[in-house]
Amino acid sequence: MTPPVRVLHFVTGGFSGGATQVAIQLVEAARAGGAIEPLLVLRRKRRTPPERIAQLHARNVPLQLVPGWSHLATVLALARVCQKFRPDVLIAHGFSEHLWGRYAGLLAKVPHLVHVEHNTRERYTRWRLAQTRWLARRTDRIVGCSEGVRQALLAMGMPAARTLAIPNGIDLAPFAQAEAHPHAARIPGIVMVARFSKQKDHATLLRAVAQLAARGLRVPVQLVGGGKALHRAPLERLAAELGIRAQVDFPGVVRDVPQRLLAHQICVLSTHYEGMPLALLEGMAAGCAVVGSAVPGVREVIRDGVDGHLVPEGDAQALADVLEALLRDPARAAQLAAQARQTALREYGRELMNQRYAMLFLELAR
Repeated sequence: MTPPVRVLHFVTGGFSGGATQVAIQLVEAARAGGAIEPLLVLRRKRRTPPERIAQLHARNVPLQLVPGWSHLATVLALARVCQKFRPDVLIAHGFSEHLWGRYAGLLAKVPHLVHVEHNTRERYTRWRLAQTRWLARRTDRIVGCSEGVRQALLAMGMPAARTLAIPNGIDLAPFAQAEAHPHAARIPGIVMVARFSKQKDHATLLRAVAQLAARGLRVPVQLVGGGKALHRAPLERLAAELGIRAQVDFPGVVRDVPQRLLAHQICVLSTHYEGMPLALLEGMAAGCAVVGSAVPGVREVIRDGVDGHLVPEGDAQALADVLEALLRDPARAAQLAAQARQTALREYGRELMNQRYAMLFLELAR
């Protein structure tokens, strides 16, 4: 009997973005299979939530933590984990963990290294970019979590022959009953699921909603997500200044995102850049009419006018025009929503993502 391929996933323990969630999903999918023996290693951060670690232990996720107080401490501790676990493949997810993960893999002589990039824009200095290019020459595969990310990697000088795209996927199960929520019966309102940060562009959505109000369309808006008060408080003030504060709900981090999407007609992602917009994919799977900023990572997901709408980044008037058209023509909005759902079901399920990664790992190891 062929022994399982040992695969180590290294990622931030900050739980702040999609990289950690993708790594956890791949580990859990491998455990449910049998061809791969996985291990999840998290780089501990000051904000690593103990309750999330406890949840992973409760689900019997094979997990270890390495220190994050210095890069050298991270590399040395991860190298020791590699020497003990002896992975066939080490996958280093996200910036800047892909640097420290691969240094540790080289130090421990791991046979195969994979770098997974989860965003189209990261904080690369010249020195960090030089390190990335040096490591790329010693890396078997460089994976972008969308075609937009792959193009960004190529623009950074990554080797084309070893750089590929594996789109992130979502759990489709919570949206299985979307057809039981007819579009016409839903709240004619807007949901945007995104953490409050410099990356996201909630302000443009608020300005578009104010324009809608001036046109006689006062729609309810839910801005769902966590993030620092540093980024959220100015948006609350902006909503008040625009005269739409009563329309806009800031519920924070919630556990019922699928239910909120299933109850509303429109899902918006106003953003400055993305890797693979999982929240937008969930809106599509929920059968919402989706609107996104035309930035890399989003424009590869939405086919404008076919299964959603793209609007120029930061253009409140264009966003207001598209939202007004959807609200005033619910039949057209329902048509776009139905097509968006079919796209999500066909192309963006987690099972497809899991299969693509598993094939990559088995190909490299065998």
